[in-house]
Amino acid sequence: MSRQEHMTNRQCFGRGTPWPSARPVARRRLRAAGRRLRATGWCVPTSAFTFVELMASITIILLLTTVALPLARVQIQRSKEVELRRDLRQIREAIDRYKDFSDHGVIPIKADTYGYPPDLQTLVDGVELKSASSTKYKFLRKLLVDPATNSPDWGLRSMQDDTDSRSWGGQNVFDVYSKSDGTALDGSKYSDW
Repeated sequence: MSRQEHMTNRQCFGRGTPWPSARPVARRRLRAAGRRLRATGWCVPTSAFTFVELMASITIILLLTTVALPLARVQIQRSKEVELRRDLRQIREAIDRYKDFSDHGVIPIKADTYGYPPDLQTLVDGVELKSASSTKYKFLRKLLVDPATNSPDWGLRSMQDDTDSRSWGGQNVFDVYSKSDGTALDGSKYSDW
């Protein structure tokens, strides 16, 4: 069967009869014209867009896109800020747990560390506990990536450094911060979080 044989009046001329009040003679003429068109492979379009309708719809789509793009950018930045705050909190909680373990004598303390970890990799690799000889306790599953810089390179402060210092002394890890120079949506700098 060919494609033309599968076409019906409904497909070529719209839904049902075109004019409910049309005379039977006019209906017969329309059906005959439809059969002739189907026989030649042509189909009469039932509806189409005019140029004005097409331009109006394109204009509306452009306006909606113009409004949506800035909102999408703000939403992406907001989600990165939420991720940065979560990562900073997670690393700081791991440092605090390490300090608690060292204060309670569960892990060995190195000189000049004040009970803080020597670096962030120690939190990931884990530390052997004093009570069990081969048991390691890991404080972080992996070294987290800074969402503001897209690198695992965090700014570090040791206990001996100044509170607003941007250089790490290397003795221990007391605090972490982002190395990004970017500004958050609330106007604060990422490095001050």
